Amino acid sequence: MTTDVSSLMTLVETTAQQLGLHKYDLGGSQIDEVSVQVQNGQPKQVKASQRSGITVRVWNQQGQMGVTSTTDLDRRGLELALGMARDASHFGVTEHIPDFSPQAQAPVAPIDLPPVTPAPASELVQKLVAAEQAVIEAHPAISSVPYNGLSQRGISRFYLNSEGAMRQEGGTYTSIYLYSKTDVAGRKPRSAGAFRLSYGLEDLDIASCIAETIEKTTSHLDYQPIASGHYPVIFSPEAFLSLLSAFSNLFNAQSILDGQSLSTPDSLGLALAVPELNVFDDARHPEHIGATTFDGEGTPTQRTPLIEQGILTGLLHSAGTAKRLQAQPTGHANMGAKVTVSSHFYDVSPGREANSSYNLATVDGVVYVDDLHALHAGVKALQGSFSLPFDGWLLKNGERISIESATVAGDFRAVLKQIVHLDPVAQFTQGGFCPLVWVDGLAITGE
Repeated sequence: MTTDVSSLMTLVETTAQQLGLHKYDLGGSQIDEVSVQVQNGQPKQVKASQRSGITVRVWNQQGQMGVTSTTDLDRRGLELALGMARDASHFGVTEHIPDFSPQAQAPVAPIDLPPVTPAPASELVQKLVAAEQAVIEAHPAISSVPYNGLSQRGISRFYLNSEGAMRQEGGTYTSIYLYSKTDVAGRKPRSAGAFRLSYGLEDLDIASCIAETIEKTTSHLDYQPIASGHYPVIFSPEAFLSLLSAFSNLFNAQSILDGQSLSTPDSLGLALAVPELNVFDDARHPEHIGATTFDGEGTPTQRTPLIEQGILTGLLHSAGTAKRLQAQPTGHANMGAKVTVSSHFYDVSPGREANSSYNLATVDGVVYVDDLHALHAGVKALQGSFSLPFDGWLLKNGERISIESATVAGDFRAVLKQIVHLDPVAQFTQGGFCPLVWVDGLAITGE
């Protein structure tokens, strides 16, 4: 299911002329997906879906804008959507009205994607059954893999407008996740998991996903309580990026304009973190599987600096926020009833050199935070504070001791200024590229 944007443009132009419309745009995506889940060596769910979501915007002669959505791209569907958006425009806002991106027709450098032959659902089931069995058989304490999935998704995205802008891109992506559970008499169940992503099934590193799931699960079997107190903390790449995403209002221009941010328009140029920290958002990062070349308004994506040498140097912009803050769109807009702004793929630069004082094999009395939970409840984004349960270990002279149950708490702005070390090697995660982040002293509350 792939949209022919040239044919769609012609159809939209004809329909708009019949309705007397002069300014409009459309953006959206269509997805083909096959996903499987298994349980005890048998298929639990095999699902194939085709879905689409298209946003249609129309401006009337007074300059007001109306928005509607549709899943139907034939002549009748477009006629209804354009007509409804036209009618809605009479109730549109009269201040800060969204407009076309000034870069909607700027050249876009393509991203080279490897050719992928979709695998049949039967092969997905076979691979996932084998992965489940490998995890369960790895250790007698592992009783099941209750949460698992292997999916293959084809995505086609497009944007077009009445001034002649026309964008299209697509790709195929395959992912697997495994989340195991233990069952040991007299002990609490322990769980851990792993996730992998690739373009096609042939390139999907299922073996390392299995190995990580087993290693993490078994490392939590001999858990112990931890005394409450202040501890040096190491955030895994996944955990640090989770916090960075939770407090992304720091560099979200729309949040700043809405008064829903820890930053203000005057925050640019201020020290936000230690000088060693550099953070970029890079939709086109070579490690980013699922890279995109344009945003919901047709603006080309780019590598956007956010924090450089600890200084807040950039914001994530849509066309509207860029105009209001006298900046340039950065390719982070999402089209909808309201244009929103969000990140693509964080790139936290690694440290410059190794330091023997920060060696996982020798450190003592340090808490390693591997995975944060309940971010929806434990983060106060407008106050900067967080208190979150986590999975992790207490490191004693390099030995990992699983922590039974604990929370880590602090102020994210203080965390950024308490970073004492960034590992010299960054790691790829689902949410970005990031090294281990060592922080000097956070509150850990145990049982």
